[in-house]
Amino acid sequence: MLHLSVSYSVNGMRAKTVTIKLAGGGIVSGLLSSPSHPTAGYLFAHGAGAGMDHAFMNAVAQGLADRGMATLRYQFPYMEAGSKRPDRPEIARATVRAAANVATDLLPGVPLFAGGKSFGGRMTSQAQAEEPLPGVAGLVFFGFPLHPAGKPSVDRAEHLAAVTVPMLFLQGTRDTLAGMNLLVPVVERRGATLFSVEGADHSFHVPVRSGKTDQQVMGEILDAMAVWIRRQSMSGST
Repeated sequence: MLHLSVSYSVNGMRAKTVTIKLAGGGIVSGLLSSPSHPTAGYLFAHGAGAGMDHAFMNAVAQGLADRGMATLRYQFPYMEAGSKRPDRPEIARATVRAAANVATDLLPGVPLFAGGKSFGGRMTSQAQAEEPLPGVAGLVFFGFPLHPAGKPSVDRAEHLAAVTVPMLFLQGTRDTLAGMNLLVPVVERRGATLFSVEGADHSFHVPVRSGKTDQQVMGEILDAMAVWIRRQSMSGST
């Protein structure tokens, strides 16, 4: 059974706390942010170092709500327990799957997409590669961590060969965890879509000389995401 309670309402965005039961026992918290009639839903996993209430996560949820989309954020078990050490991949993947099951219940009939920030995006793609997530029509990554900083490699992308849904990579060109010279061929090989932000780092921060603010960059990547999701939703309905 899902346990929901109204958490807050900001700028017309309704948010509810969600309790997600894990298959192996235990629970994690989630937060559903949604306009009144969402056109799509995004299952949004946090990065390795910060939970679902991080400012970046909040900004994405608010920005997507402004664009007519719902977002279900959730904690991985280690973050729920207050630990700094990420869960083993199999635990993280199971958490993604549990959250996807909840999302399909909470957003019936709404096109569902999944992904996350950095670590959360990679765990989502691994879960999708292992077994298709229920109801998920595509994956969206905010800063896919292709390799550790200073250790260029494409090993972390091997599992993407088993992903059969469309993928969108939102990446900064100064991301030290994804050299563009390595990422571009990966994206092309998988028939995926890349939206790159010139000068942005792994957190999508841009230098002052870029002439843009981080808020403007956030608007650009969310606009690109909204357009891509709309296209996928339309193609899936034909």
